[in-house]
Amino acid sequence: MPDAAVIIPARYASTRFPGKPLALLAGRPLILHVLDRARQAKRARHIVVATDDDRIYRTVRENGGDAVLTGSHHPTGTDRIAEAAMSLSCDIIVNVQGDEPFIRGDMIDTVVRLLEEDSSAGMATLASRIRSAEDLNDPNIVKVVWGRSGYALYFSRAPIPYHRDAWAGTGPLGFRGATGSLQCYRHIGIYGYRRESLFRLSRAEPEPVEEIEKLEQLRALALGIRIRVAETTYESIGVDTPEDLEKAETWLNTSS
Repeated sequence: MPDAAVIIPARYASTRFPGKPLALLAGRPLILHVLDRARQAKRARHIVVATDDDRIYRTVRENGGDAVLTGSHHPTGTDRIAEAAMSLSCDIIVNVQGDEPFIRGDMIDTVVRLLEEDSSAGMATLASRIRSAEDLNDPNIVKVVWGRSGYALYFSRAPIPYHRDAWAGTGPLGFRGATGSLQCYRHIGIYGYRRESLFRLSRAEPEPVEEIEKLEQLRALALGIRIRVAETTYESIGVDTPEDLEKAETWLNTSS
């Protein structure tokens, strides 16, 4: 088994959705759904929830999970993960967002494998095809573009790449399928880090473009950290707002 760990950052004081990790999805706290999914991974030795909130900590521990209390001063989930990772000796750390209740174990395994197979990558992540205009135009859905070598070129909340000829002069951008030249990809909220890349990222100051887009993975690109991207056919719904929780409930009922 690879020397890898999954760390799930979870804070109570979310700006858009306070108390999100403990919000109920199908009658269970959201964080427990994420934990259950992470446990399906075969290539991780440790699975830990990192939180600064006693309520989240107790919920995880009372349901048989491993949790650590971190400082409340961390501005990002990456900083919280870095603190939690200091007590672990693993070479690869996988950040599974605490608001991704449909993440799959084999998605975690793929991210670990990408770093095992590519020594020049400092990070790894996943993306899936966008198939609707609603998702394309939703700023809560992060988009990613990567090059032929498999490394990320840019992440954005805006629709990228911008198809100049197809979309010129339009209002909300249209969408004509997910094939040919109109392929766009959503970023799945999972990251694999080499240990040294994680600590380098957490020590660095925020970049201006990161603060504009509110996407900390742009700090990694600015630092020259290569992010390997792999396409996945699996869909995932990140819960950023109460409305997203309703969508997740609907999707859970539909897929069960």
